[in-house]
Amino acid sequence: MTEKYLRENQWWVSPYNFVPEVRAKLDLPQRVSIHDATLRDGEQTPGVVFSVADKIAIAEKLAEVGVERIEAGMPAVSEQDFEAIKRISKLGLKSKIYTFARAINADIDKAVECGCHGVIVEVPIGYPKLKYQFKWTWEDVLKKSVGVINHAKSRGLHVVYFPYDTTRAREEDLTNLLTRIMQEAPPDAIGVVDTMGCALPVAIQHLVRLVKSLTKLPVEVHTHNDFGMAVATELAGVEAGAECVHSCANGLGERTGNAALEELMVALHVLYGYETQYDLSKLPELGELVSRISNFPIAANKPILGDRNFTRESGIGVDLVVKEPLAMFGTHPALTGRRGEVVLGKKSGKASITYNLEQMGITGVDDEGVAEMLRRVKEKGIEKRGLLTAEEFKDIVDSVVGAVRNAAARL
Repeated sequence: MTEKYLRENQWWVSPYNFVPEVRAKLDLPQRVSIHDATLRDGEQTPGVVFSVADKIAIAEKLAEVGVERIEAGMPAVSEQDFEAIKRISKLGLKSKIYTFARAINADIDKAVECGCHGVIVEVPIGYPKLKYQFKWTWEDVLKKSVGVINHAKSRGLHVVYFPYDTTRAREEDLTNLLTRIMQEAPPDAIGVVDTMGCALPVAIQHLVRLVKSLTKLPVEVHTHNDFGMAVATELAGVEAGAECVHSCANGLGERTGNAALEELMVALHVLYGYETQYDLSKLPELGELVSRISNFPIAANKPILGDRNFTRESGIGVDLVVKEPLAMFGTHPALTGRRGEVVLGKKSGKASITYNLEQMGITGVDDEGVAEMLRRVKEKGIEKRGLLTAEEFKDIVDSVVGAVRNAAARL
């Protein structure tokens, strides 16, 4: 049986991810699902506006990739959002459709009217929020929550209770709130929410364990990327037993964004060994669609989606980029719908020149000719402080080959 760290022509990651000493430290749930919030939290990215048609297109692609749950928006925001959610709910997608709601019965009724499966009920619990923004106590939050949760449950919705800014809550406030919620209005799941992206992975683990001990309910983790750790903190939550992680495609979201959907998918499937149903090869299609609609370009070096992820400039091992890519990369480019690429610049070597000549169908260039091409490529790369285009390399090839032919003719 093939080891989980190695799957032929798909990935070859660290075997230490799966050694018993490491796995014994993890409290992994049997299954992890992804709740994607691109259509709500992603649209909260400053300057991003999705039309109804945009939301439908993204929802269809999310379902095609295999996302288990789609947060289609907040129907109370506008008639346009309400219409988009309603139309998405009628598409019959494999993904379950959720809405985002305030602790107001009218928001719950709108979710039902939209035909959704479930609802995320948001309330504040972070102490800075309670003290400075709302002037509330945890008792106020409780009073506003109980009736709404019970109303949502009575209307047949799956209810995720979402006490946001969880990571800045006073532990006694969180404990008191959840203890009373379980007595008076138990939801179906609880969210641990790092609204400001300011918690360490180990802190998220502590909160997941605390919430599970207080409620005995499934726990979901929703984090932001202010310290560049959104994916890491959500995966840390999984290691502590969280059954659902929240995401946005391309890492969209307020400020620095949310945990990136594509990174979570690949990590769960490859690094943790979950046998998911995600179609990872379609991630570039989803990324391009969301990038185009949101008008937010994807960084060239962004994990999973960046154009340069499987690009090699250095001359060492360039033949392996195509022939044996797992010698050069942790995942095979084809796993996520990509291919390896050898580019030319200051750091190229003779093998890079030979490879690119082969791609052009040019043979018979001797070592002296290859060396001259390499010299000119390096010179050009330094001059432009970047990579050569195909046209620039062709000009060099034509010039060198032409010079050789002229020299031969004079003889």
